[in-house]
Amino acid sequence: MSETLLSARNLAFELYEVLDAESLTQRERFAEHNRETFDAAIGTARSIAEKYFAPHNRKADENEPRYENGAAVLIPEVKPAVDAFLQAGFLNAARSFEDGGMQLPTLLSQACFAHFQAANAGSTSYPFLTMGAANLIESFGSDEQKQRFLQPMIEGRFFGTMALTEPHAGSSLSDIRTRAEPAADGSYRLKGNKIFISGGDHPLSENIVHLVLAKLPDAPPGVKGISLFIVPKFLVNDDGSLGPRNDVLLAGLFHKMGWRGTTSTALNFGDNGNCVGYLVGKPHHGLSYMFQMMNEARIGVGMGAVMLGYAGYLYSLDYARERPQGRLPDAKDPTAAPVAIINHADVRRMLLTQKAYVEGAFDLGLYAARLFDDTLTGETDEVRRQAHELLDLLTPIVKSWPSEFCLKANELAIQILGGHGYTREYPVEQYYRDNRLNPIHEGTHGIQSLDLLGRKLAQNGGAGLKQLMRLISETCERAQPHASLSALRQPLEQMLTALQGVTLSLLGDLAKGQITATLANSALYLKVFGHTVIGWRWLEQAIRAQEGLDKGNAADSEFYQGKLQAARYFLAWELPACHHDLHLLQSRDDTCLAMDDAWF
Repeated sequence: MSETLLSARNLAFELYEVLDAESLTQRERFAEHNRETFDAAIGTARSIAEKYFAPHNRKADENEPRYENGAAVLIPEVKPAVDAFLQAGFLNAARSFEDGGMQLPTLLSQACFAHFQAANAGSTSYPFLTMGAANLIESFGSDEQKQRFLQPMIEGRFFGTMALTEPHAGSSLSDIRTRAEPAADGSYRLKGNKIFISGGDHPLSENIVHLVLAKLPDAPPGVKGISLFIVPKFLVNDDGSLGPRNDVLLAGLFHKMGWRGTTSTALNFGDNGNCVGYLVGKPHHGLSYMFQMMNEARIGVGMGAVMLGYAGYLYSLDYARERPQGRLPDAKDPTAAPVAIINHADVRRMLLTQKAYVEGAFDLGLYAARLFDDTLTGETDEVRRQAHELLDLLTPIVKSWPSEFCLKANELAIQILGGHGYTREYPVEQYYRDNRLNPIHEGTHGIQSLDLLGRKLAQNGGAGLKQLMRLISETCERAQPHASLSALRQPLEQMLTALQGVTLSLLGDLAKGQITATLANSALYLKVFGHTVIGWRWLEQAIRAQEGLDKGNAADSEFYQGKLQAARYFLAWELPACHHDLHLLQSRDDTCLAMDDAWF
């Protein structure tokens, strides 16, 4: 049977040949696991994703959530799917055994979750948001808040959301107007409006725990005046039972071009003056707390973009192998049988481009998960610190690069199907529409690029950047003994040298206070930086593939040859094109910045 979610062989290659997942079982936290338990979890995830999530992906797209009598109504297939996810333990895959979890490494829990993201982005969002909200409360909530809200979330009885965006402010969180007034009992009364709140209302759980950014009466201006509050849909009594409905109103639903299975809500807090909220942590520290959930979500969004691109790639690959059309250019006999379109060079180009984008980004997303494991369970404080610095630096890339280039993979999947690709009878147009939302989810490319160039590069004295440059150089050194990899290694070495020079120059201008001009082309810098990182990850894959070929396993020969060809495409076709981008960055080209409003 054709694979529709992701390639099992590629996943095994990533886990056990590139990222060495089995070595994690040497750490105390994962000592009870082995490759068999890892593969069993993956097999269960694949089975549930195929049985419960994939079948209603199209139906959820065609039958969006409805607003009826102040509540959101979903198609009936969503709840059994989410319940199967919960019952199999994937909500708590990385949580400790004593907390009811599987105690899997994040690398493995991400590998499992990827199947659900590929099968049905909309239905997967509900547990995805809940996991992030639960982790935030676990990190920063009080003991009472953990007992009242976290424990039911771990049990899957309460779901969670993040409520940041407001109608007038968009991504500018410093301008939020939602207010929180202290009450006599130690709680707060919130009043304000939030929009685009994914999962803000649904019938999938007993309660919904909203994590809401708001400002106290004495809040300083800007982001330093933001506090974080737990605001439940239903109040929770001291004995854990549900109390009355809180003053949180579903004002309406948004209808987006894709990701239609997830409710996108407008919520009103405190219309009746009695919206009860509970302060998380210290006053005015809310944004720093929320960044934990936001960064988790950014990595999750990146992986979601990868998996939508991956699903489109696999479908178009299968289609290209089965669709007969036309003849090769040198075929002179018009009566000869048409060939499968995969035999046409341009179709192979489009398939190879997709493979390079989605498998490169897939590797990066799993590498980020591996880094997260190292931040928690690395052998020494130094290992944990370095992993944290590198993950922090790479997060804007993990989020934004797949959101842009795996979307391009979806475009190519549509093109391969020709006229059929643009019809709703085939899934590739939905994959594109769903993925088109990811460039704006959890911060646009522009926001991520400002974070990367304006903050992350110089953070901690550039420790993360120096570490990344060293790791890329070490990969190039390990590739050197393989003569077959010279044509792959050399473009990466050249790009690394050029990127280092431009980066130091840009950081120098930032240090001099030339902020606006230096950051004007930050989105271009993000692209080049991201291409360099993906090029590095492809060279890593190429080394492992060459080693696999050298072992002479005939059964895997075609798989490894495919890896080497995709690496060759990315490093020989895609990466060198970035030198022109570097020239624009180095010259501080002001074409965009200097464009006057009146000239448009």
